[in-house]
Amino acid sequence: MSEAGPLGILLLDTRFPRGPGDIGNAASYDFPVILKTVPGATVDRVVKTSDPALLTPFIQAAKELEAQRVCAITTSCGFLAPFQAEVTEALRIPVFLSSLMQIPLVYMMTRRRVGVITANRENLTDPYFRAAGVPADLPLAISGLEVKPAFRTWILEDSEHIDTEAVQREVLEAAQELADTYSDIGAFVCECHNLAPYAPAVAKAMSRPVFDVISFAHWVYSSMAKREFR
Repeated sequence: MSEAGPLGILLLDTRFPRGPGDIGNAASYDFPVILKTVPGATVDRVVKTSDPALLTPFIQAAKELEAQRVCAITTSCGFLAPFQAEVTEALRIPVFLSSLMQIPLVYMMTRRRVGVITANRENLTDPYFRAAGVPADLPLAISGLEVKPAFRTWILEDSEHIDTEAVQREVLEAAQELADTYSDIGAFVCECHNLAPYAPAVAKAMSRPVFDVISFAHWVYSSMAKREFR
């Protein structure tokens, strides 16, 4: 295996628990990572208001990770897609801020509608998709978890407690609601970077591929830590 530095992960400034499979849990990866919290980057400022004043702190934090010789940088929230171009231009290493960036590739693999499960449907507007490189004419179906009480309490209200069983039920409900409405969904993409622990249940229940930020991170890392064939 060729060598690569650790993956850098920029975290929102939160207190909610991050269990195995979460983007902010080092045990979610089979390679080294460096986690770095961006002070002041709360859920409210990122998901609810998309505060442009956070761009500078994110670039600074990303540069600090780059100085620690990380091989690439991602984040703990798909709603950071609007910062993708600026952060990438400020660094010399690959940057993938949002799981939404996978949507065009997923569509090319299936040629069918892509189901998107997001932390907040109302706030996930067209500019976020355009910033992630998603064409305006690509067919999507979007379901928001802000209406689900267990998820809302855990993530959007930044609770120190999580009912994992209830959250899984809600994520499955969101996927099923999309599948019931759109029979042409070929795959799902989890915008929310905290949903990877629930992706296996969705893939099993929906009998469709599910793409999340953890699988995205492993794909990007494998592009640098290459297996050598002899």
